[in-house]
Amino acid sequence: MIRLENLRLGYGHRLLLEQASATLPAGSLTALLGRNGSGKSTLLRAIIGQEKPQAGRLFLDGHPLTRLTPETLARTVAFVNTERVRVANLRCKDVVALGRAPYTNWIGRMQAQDEAAVYQALEQTGMTGYAERTMDKMSDGECQRIMIARALAQRTPIILLDEPTSFLDLPNRYELGRLLAQLAHEQNKCIFFSTHELDIALALCDAVALIDRSELHYRSTPDLIQSGLLEKVFGDSLRILPALHAPRYSNLRK
Repeated sequence: MIRLENLRLGYGHRLLLEQASATLPAGSLTALLGRNGSGKSTLLRAIIGQEKPQAGRLFLDGHPLTRLTPETLARTVAFVNTERVRVANLRCKDVVALGRAPYTNWIGRMQAQDEAAVYQALEQTGMTGYAERTMDKMSDGECQRIMIARALAQRTPIILLDEPTSFLDLPNRYELGRLLAQLAHEQNKCIFFSTHELDIALALCDAVALIDRSELHYRSTPDLIQSGLLEKVFGDSLRILPALHAPRYSNLRK
């Protein structure tokens, strides 16, 4: 669970968010939408403690962010950024094993439970067969699944992702979105990701957090579609999006 209470974010005199409040529950997939420069990445950085709010409070899994030690924070929230790991001779399973850093002993040695967590994460993302492949041999879609597997190996209740579908073709974007929805629902995780892919967000997510001129609107996806806020922020051209009219298919709980 992520809770924002009257959060204010900005740089100097530039205000990005003012009095932002929302509660993102466990077991949900939420998209973070907004125009370029609206503060999406800044909000994600604030949630992981890399950006200090000007005012307000943040709670992760019921605990104030300011009271979490670095070790506890690493066991509470995992972050997947837009970085593409393309190191030759670096095996996929070794990248996923980096997610076990908060749990390994003082010399960083993997124990049996850590190895099990790595292979479980690979299985959950459909990447077991890629464990021994090197990252420089992976496609963008495969690489992103490995980064998500690393976050799963971290065994946190919260996962944040910054533009996870960037650089992917349309089929891979939807497949990745469906994977995130499945992980949120089946593993009861709170997954929050920024994106510019409005059709994917509206078709697959349980809720949307929309930034509009320093105001954060957090609503269920059907409510947001009916609210008119999307047209206000992104223009009337949004009416051509199929996701605004077609039935949603995000329910992967069965």
